[in-house]
Amino acid sequence: MDYLVITYLSYITISVALTIWVGRTLFTNGKIFLMEIFKADEVLVDSVNKLLLVGFYLINFGYVLKNLIVKKGIVSIVDSIEMLSIKIGLIIIILGLMHFFNLFVLFLMRSRSKESATLNYSEEL
Repeated sequence: MDYLVITYLSYITISVALTIWVGRTLFTNGKIFLMEIFKADEVLVDSVNKLLLVGFYLINFGYVLKNLIVKKGIVSIVDSIEMLSIKIGLIIIILGLMHFFNLFVLFLMRSRSKESATLNYSEEL
């Protein structure tokens, strides 16, 4: 089999596996934050969480496919490993940035939710 085909298959397999792993981790652990933000409305939390996961997958899989093309010739296993390290490294950086962006947004939403709850509580007094 051609080294380019091996590189493509390896890249797609590793990228999809990483994206699914990060997506499931965010989906599972993000629910706790969403429960607090949406005041334990489980139906709303599950719906928002699933929509966030779909958006995450669409963005990442789209980038993986856009970044698939290799313009440099792959003629050896060394070339293949070097190209995979560049491409997988980019995917890991993007997944990390998206993870921190999601955490930042959840943190902001949580802070606003707590402020709102504090204001409502003080108004009741």
